[in-house]
Amino acid sequence: MDKYAIHPNPLVRFLQKEPKDFTKADIIRYIVENGIEMVNFRYAAADGRLKALNFMINDLDYLDTILTFGERVDGSSLFPNFVQAGASDLYVIPRYRTAFLNPFSDIPTLDILCGYYDKDGKPFAAAPDQALHRAHKEFKELTGMEFHAMGELEYYVVSDIDDLYITPDQRGYHESGPFCKWGDMRREAMKAIAEAGGKIKYGHSEVGNFAVDGKMYEQNEIEFLPVDVEEAADQLLIAKWILREISYRYGVLLTFAPKITVGKAGSGLHIHTKVVKDGKNMYIADGKLSDVAKTVIAGILDSADALTAFGNTNPTSYLRLVPHQEAPTNICWGDRNRSVLVRVPLGWTGGAAQMIKDANPSADFEVGDTSNKQTVEFRCPDGSADIYLLLAGLVAAARHGFEMENPVAFAEERYVGVNIFHEEHKAIAERLDHLPDSCAISADALEAKREIFESKGVFGSSLIDGWIKMLRSHDDRNLREELAANPELIKELVVKFINVG
Repeated sequence: MDKYAIHPNPLVRFLQKEPKDFTKADIIRYIVENGIEMVNFRYAAADGRLKALNFMINDLDYLDTILTFGERVDGSSLFPNFVQAGASDLYVIPRYRTAFLNPFSDIPTLDILCGYYDKDGKPFAAAPDQALHRAHKEFKELTGMEFHAMGELEYYVVSDIDDLYITPDQRGYHESGPFCKWGDMRREAMKAIAEAGGKIKYGHSEVGNFAVDGKMYEQNEIEFLPVDVEEAADQLLIAKWILREISYRYGVLLTFAPKITVGKAGSGLHIHTKVVKDGKNMYIADGKLSDVAKTVIAGILDSADALTAFGNTNPTSYLRLVPHQEAPTNICWGDRNRSVLVRVPLGWTGGAAQMIKDANPSADFEVGDTSNKQTVEFRCPDGSADIYLLLAGLVAAARHGFEMENPVAFAEERYVGVNIFHEEHKAIAERLDHLPDSCAISADALEAKREIFESKGVFGSSLIDGWIKMLRSHDDRNLREELAANPELIKELVVKFINVG
């Protein structure tokens, strides 16, 4: 059978190769033989959203030129905190492996993600995607392993109330139609994301489901498969753009905001990680969690308060990080435990063969190695995250684990095997360090631990300075006290940050 016969990406089916192997000649051939009339360059700016530059294909020479040399853009508009207007020009250069067929354009259009380069033709140090690339390069050089990741992309669909088949408040988990109202839109988005190169694991409705002020709020989630961390970032960025485009066409608001209202489930962007060597998942050794995994966990825990600077970037982020909302507040880890910051979920490391034979008594096949399925989950980020910087920070934190003294012992001291939000375990929670409760405290943590991220030149000092400045501009150090005195302020914050990320 043709290896690519059922691949969702039309470029992969046509070119008969993996995206990582795409060349300029491949892109040109696809454009010519498939009647493509336009090319869009796409790139993320400081606000975390995809920008676009549209090219009409005039002739083959012009097509070759833009695919070879890219184009010039105004860096001061894209990165106002990092680029001065007096020296603002940047280049955007296409990364061929990211090419995909635009699912929305009436004009046949090919979209390509780009990287930023400075006037000297060198990677632009303050660009988030370049920080991720440097982080992964340094991690691989130190450990000899690759870092893989995937995201759980949660979002709310906001629409007029539909009185038929009402789902009970906060009981939307894995609901199906007709109780789930926006499953068709989710599935349409999943198809478009897969065709654009996204490696999707599954999609489903989530817990959050409520009505307020004449509007219905339904939470959904699309979860990806672990891939190379740089590819994972690209996929999440494209997915967010596709989801918003589709929701616009449906005439409803779709938001990745971390918190819509107090007392209801917020939306996270949980990141699952694993490290791989020669195709083997190094998180598992002899069927158990390995010292490599505990070393990565140690690095993440030791950096966790500073990592919120990239993963929780506006004041509403910290309305989500409260007890009893399946969101972490303390710096600890555990197995299957959803009250912890770093979770080791079920990984099919035991009993997998028996389960399938129990469910299917006639099964006569052998279950292969399941160790590759084990991940380690970082649970505090949300939709406000700068995806590239968040993943760059996670990779830098993981590398930091390998540079710590006695990281395994450090991790084991912070293991928690109970729900720390239960009253009987209050003493355990009290001995643990806390995550920041505001952007201001997050900025302080980043300032204190900036060496973890600046080491080996992964994060430039100007990027860290600009990020700290941005976080402090929210002026939210005393936000929780202000909200207690003025609950209406929550509504103002939700409106202000509804389209975040």
